[in-house]
Parts: sequence; C-alpha cells; structure tokens
Amino acid sequence: MKLKLDITPDLVVAMAAEVKAGEKAVTAAMREAGTGLKTAWRSQITGAGLGRRLANSIRSQTYPKTGESLNAAALVWSKAPVIVGAHDTGPLIRSKDGFWLAIPTEAAGRGLRGGKITPGEWERRRGLRLRFVYRRHGPSLLVAEGRLNSRGLGVASRSKTGRGRTTVPIFLLVPQVKLPKRLDLERDAERALDSVPGLIVANWVEERLG
Repeated sequence: MKLKLDITPDLVVAMAAEVKAGEKAVTAAMREAGTGLKTAWRSQITGAGLGRRLANSIRSQTYPKTGESLNAAALVWSKAPVIVGAHDTGPLIRSKDGFWLAIPTEAAGRGLRGGKITPGEWERRRGLRLRFVYRRHGPSLLVAEGRLNSRGLGVASRSKTGRGRTTVPIFLLVPQVKLPKRLDLERDAERALDSVPGLIVANWVEERLG
C-alpha cells in the first residue's frame, strides 16, 4: 500500500490560521488570569483593612508586552513586597540589635510621614526625654513626664508649678512581636492558575467562531 500526502495551499493557510488563533487565545487567557489575580489580591488587602494604597501596589503585566504568543505569561507582583509579604506569612519580628521593639501608644501620635513614630523622633518633636520603666509582668515602657492634650497626645506640661503633670506611657517595649497572618495570596494564585486551561479554550473557541 502506498500513501501520499499532499500539502495544499489551503491546508497551510488553515494551519497558520489555527496557530494564530491559538496565540491570541493563550495571550488573552494569560491577560485575563493575571488581571483577575491582581483584582483578587487587591480585594484581599482592602478586605483585611490594610488600605487602598497598599492594595494599589499590586500590579500585573502580560508577556510579550506586544503581540501574541503560545508561550505568553502573566506576572503579578507588589511594589511593596516586604509589607505585603509580612501580612501574608505572619512572621515573628525581632529587633535588629537584639534589644526591644518600641510599639507606640495612642499618646505617641504619628510620624511626620504618617507612619509609626520612633522614640528618637518623638523626643525631637516633643522636646521631652523618655524614661525607661521595667516591668516584670507585661511589656516594659518608655514614659515621659508631661500631660495629655485635648487630642490624647503626650506633650510637655505648660505648668510652672507642675500642676497637671503626669507620667504618660509613650511606647510599649517588647522583645518580639508575632504579626498576624491577614492574607492568603497563595489561595488566589492557585485559583488563577487552575482557571488558565478553561480560559484558553474559551478564547480559542471565541476566536474561531469570530
């Protein structure tokens, strides 16, 4: 028996069209999967009460950036990976120098840039010295001799006689802090990965029908 295969121009064109449809389908699927994962991660972050600004640090990009490919890929990342990663893993945080972590109380207020204030910054801004108070049970303290103003912040006392002056706890001192795990980014990443085959098929069929 003798078999002969003739590749006609129509078959070549059809195969080329099918490859092109596949390239478009894979690229579109990866774009949808990446965008969907970005949206899911942003929703997790805002849902955990971590703010819109941190949520907007999540970005996505499809590769190739232009054109289509059967090897298309999507990358989803955060522009604040340390912060997002900490809330995703719930790490145990220790002081770099092996001493204490200073946790500001409400009386400490906020830093100049809106973040957490440090003991050194607090002393410079308030013009008061902090005093260490050791406690056997519970966290030790950094306190200041002053008063609480109308906003509940520790400030210097204006009284020359000492009236109204009190010892105000400004920082709690702890050897380590266990950050609670507030995110589960892997869960959404696995869902996005599982959705890729279905997205490819759906986009391929749509391309052929179109």
